[in-house]
Amino acid sequence: MKLKSEFEVQCPCCSAMLVVDTNLKRVVRHEEPSRGDRPELSHAERILADEAARREALFAKSFESEKNRDDDLAKRFEEAMKQAGKEPVTKPTRDFDLD
Repeated sequence: MKLKSEFEVQCPCCSAMLVVDTNLKRVVRHEEPSRGDRPELSHAERILADEAARREALFAKSFESEKNRDDDLAKRFEEAMKQAGKEPVTKPTRDFDLD
């Protein structure tokens, strides 16, 4: 049931139908458009299996990167130590010294 103070507007972004009440000056109801890419319920088992396989692949990738992380950090530390050894040692300037 629609009141006299209500009117429908189509959202320019998502094409949903918005019902606006002029007295309240806000959206009181919205209806989402039907999507063509909505999955069928009969394909739910396949969709869940695909998502589980995707999660397992992401976990395996993350696990491998964490296994090699210590080696990568050790290499970076050694490179930083070599670079720091080549730089000359200088006394840092302090704000007190500038006065």
